[in-house]
Amino acid sequence: MCLAVPLKLVEIEGYEGIVEMGGIKRRVNLSLVENPQRGDFVLVHAGFAIAVINREEAEKTLSLIREMEQHS
Repeated sequence: MCLAVPLKLVEIEGYEGIVEMGGIKRRVNLSLVENPQRGDFVLVHAGFAIAVINREEAEKTLSLIREMEQHS
């Protein structure tokens, strides 16, 4: 099973960006998403941003992930 995690895009440098969650930052490839903007939430899988999603969807998904962590 594959999982894509919504992360906030905080920097853009060409086809690469920096995403952040909980103070942890990672570099991701942005070549698969059209016109990403700083502040967007992107779904990240295997180092690639695969979609831009709205803040509400990102928060729902992150809430579900946190809930799963509590039950594991």
